[in-house]
Amino acid sequence: MDVNSHVGMSGQLALARRLETIANNVANAGTAGFRAEGVSFSTIVSKTTPFDTSFAFEGGSHVDTRSGSFTATGSPLDVAVQGSGFLAIQTPEGTAYTRDGRMQMLPTGDIVSLNGHPMLDASGSPLTADPRGGALDISRDGAIRQDGRTVGSLGLFAVDLGRGYRRYENAAFLPASPAEPVQDFAASGILQGFSEGSNVNPILEMTRLIEVQRAFEAVSGSLEQRDSALRDTIQALGARGS
Repeated sequence: MDVNSHVGMSGQLALARRLETIANNVANAGTAGFRAEGVSFSTIVSKTTPFDTSFAFEGGSHVDTRSGSFTATGSPLDVAVQGSGFLAIQTPEGTAYTRDGRMQMLPTGDIVSLNGHPMLDASGSPLTADPRGGALDISRDGAIRQDGRTVGSLGLFAVDLGRGYRRYENAAFLPASPAEPVQDFAASGILQGFSEGSNVNPILEMTRLIEVQRAFEAVSGSLEQRDSALRDTIQALGARGS
């Protein structure tokens, strides 16, 4: 395989990764608390003779940190995060961080996410309340009160996703670096009775999807034309030599 084919294949691989990312964004446009993802690309220059060759290189993924739209639900067990903080949930794979603040209280009093993961306080401990103690009142700093008394505090964390992460159940993240409890609630805080939607712009993502598909098809067409020309040249040379 010649250098041009390698360059074309590197471009196809990069575009395929971008297509996968955009498709996942579109699929989660209706997922509460979902954060859109992008892929950065760079160029690797190979010192080849008689000239340098540039290959497309798939870089790291990055998360769009802009907030999604807030919807008033009126439920005391729904919270949205204002600012850049994340809520913490306990999962089989460790502590995950999410913007999906839709919760439920089990008959045992355990406060869990809609998927059944325990919600955590700032120290990483699961939250509980009295299942017969009435509605919960959650303040901006996460303090939870029930019938006038404090029963716990919903943890709010600063998470650095720029150092690497894995997704968990679409809306949550397992970051590579430790999260830190939020101390300043002027910039980030809890808003009770609201739910945050996905920050995906479906129209923009569909436009990107079409653009990347066309670019992928253009690269594929170019490689096919080159392969066809190479075959014709080999056949012509073979016929001349016979």
